[in-house]
Amino acid sequence: MADLDALRDGLRRSLPELGQIKDAGLREKVVEAWALALSQSEFTRIEEIRPSGNPDSPPLKHGTQADHLRGVARVALGIADGLEQAVGPIGVDRDLLLACALCHDLGKPFEFSPANQARWRANPAASGYPALRHPVYGAHIALTAGLPEAVAHAAGGHSGEGELVIRSLENTIVHYADRAFWRVLARAGLLEGNYDQPAR
Repeated sequence: MADLDALRDGLRRSLPELGQIKDAGLREKVVEAWALALSQSEFTRIEEIRPSGNPDSPPLKHGTQADHLRGVARVALGIADGLEQAVGPIGVDRDLLLACALCHDLGKPFEFSPANQARWRANPAASGYPALRHPVYGAHIALTAGLPEAVAHAAGGHSGEGELVIRSLENTIVHYADRAFWRVLARAGLLEGNYDQPAR
């Protein structure tokens, strides 16, 4: 298991957008959640995780999983800012939006773990394939780390699982920012292979 202080230090370097979260307590819980998620896997940095939306989807040609989180955070802020400039306040909590964006993929260390992938592929009848996708595991990590329920909701409902619930305002923005990140970069030719597949 990696040293938690080293994980925290690495996270602060990987995600400079953390500094835009004004609430220091929320900011530190985001760091703690990622440190917990990484500590339960083989990964010691977000950058070590395959830079793709799912373990079997095309990865970025250049860039890392941290770049994905940073991109989603910036796109989410752009959506909120653009809409508010056009129509006035829409009620977005910017700190919460940033926390949701930076934590939406908290479960990826678990789902993308080479050990877990090998175990699940070897015997899907034992616990499924995967046993838990990253949205579900991410919600677990968020709650365990003491993040607000709204952040756990974004982790658990940003992807296909979110079609089964009513998404919060911040989660709705993160959902579209996440989809835009992968779809736009695919059209720009910045992903390996073909991304024309149904969203999950």
